[in-house]
Amino acid sequence: MAAADPPPSRSSLRSLDAVNLFLAGALSGFGPYVAVFLAEQKWTQQNIGLVLTAGGLAGLLSQLPSGELLDAIRSKRVVVASGAIMLAISALIIALWPSFPLVLAALVLQSVTGGFLGLAIAAISLGLVGHAALGKRLGRNQRFASMGGVIAAGVMGVIGYFLSYRAIFFAAAVLVLPLLAALGRIRLSGIYYGQVSGSLGGLSTRARRSSLWTNRNLLTFAGCEFLFQLGNASMLPLAGEALVYSKEAFSPLIVSALIIVPQVIVALMASSAGRRANTWGRRPLLLVGFAALPIRAVVFASTTNPMVLIAAQVLDGISGTMLGVLTALIVADLTTGTGRFSLAQGFVGTMSGIGASLSTTLTGLVAGSFGRTLGFLSIAAVALAAVFLLWFRMPETNPSNRSDAM
Repeated sequence: MAAADPPPSRSSLRSLDAVNLFLAGALSGFGPYVAVFLAEQKWTQQNIGLVLTAGGLAGLLSQLPSGELLDAIRSKRVVVASGAIMLAISALIIALWPSFPLVLAALVLQSVTGGFLGLAIAAISLGLVGHAALGKRLGRNQRFASMGGVIAAGVMGVIGYFLSYRAIFFAAAVLVLPLLAALGRIRLSGIYYGQVSGSLGGLSTRARRSSLWTNRNLLTFAGCEFLFQLGNASMLPLAGEALVYSKEAFSPLIVSALIIVPQVIVALMASSAGRRANTWGRRPLLLVGFAALPIRAVVFASTTNPMVLIAAQVLDGISGTMLGVLTALIVADLTTGTGRFSLAQGFVGTMSGIGASLSTTLTGLVAGSFGRTLGFLSIAAVALAAVFLLWFRMPETNPSNRSDAM
């Protein structure tokens, strides 16, 4: 299959860079800004929490059906275009009509859309460059997505300060226009349908769904991702709470730095990680990404010094780089010949989402009962379990050196 991968056009690849950049920018308009804007509109904390939880649950439940649908649909560009338009509609609804039922519907729509857009971008990447060059392509995707997130976070912060929080959602909707323009420059003839779904030899054939549930390596990888997110998702919320309780004067700026630093690291490292995934193999890089989490948790447990915490976020950037680049790549390795690439991505994404959903609740219970230090140490323990599972049960998946690793 790798030898038969056709060369993609430069115009299509550059346009895909732009799609990743603008999509990340548009998605940055949601997240924390939603809660802040709704609070400004005199919403209660209970109602804000309810709509955010409903949106998160909708995004989680949409992963598997979205993957199944993507494997069956030939035109992934239409999927991305439709999703981008739905993002714009969601942003406009929140900005113009911030009533409970409409915001609830908008956040559910945005969460479902965000879930399948990531799967669709990975599928288009596979269809454009083929399996052999997928690692390098995913590295570029991650790099431009991180750049888009960092730039948008800065611009939208300025918009919120000088204009209003409502204007942030108009900006998110406007970013969909250059996204659609870039998407239209990706040549449809260069996206090979068989490659997109991971079919053998580029043929549009699909294996039974049961082939995924009996794939032990895929199940192991999904378990690793579950444990990683079970620890990782609660790190920043717990750190933010600790800064507030310690009455740190610059806690808003510190939290912003904790968010921005990893994004900068991802932007700097992602392309290199994508290239090295082919030469070094997937497993060593994945171990580095997983091992960074327990180290970071121990650092967060041992100090509340802002400069140390910000420096430790470099480790979060390393983890984000490795998982962001390697997750879709490993899924592609494990589903070659099945035609179930997007469905498998949806399965792994669902397991990650479940881990992230449980993380804040479980860690919050530990921290509330035994203190912040033990809360972070519990994260370190879960993260170590993920490292051990990866070390002992997950083989190398790179086709070029898989036999050596096994």
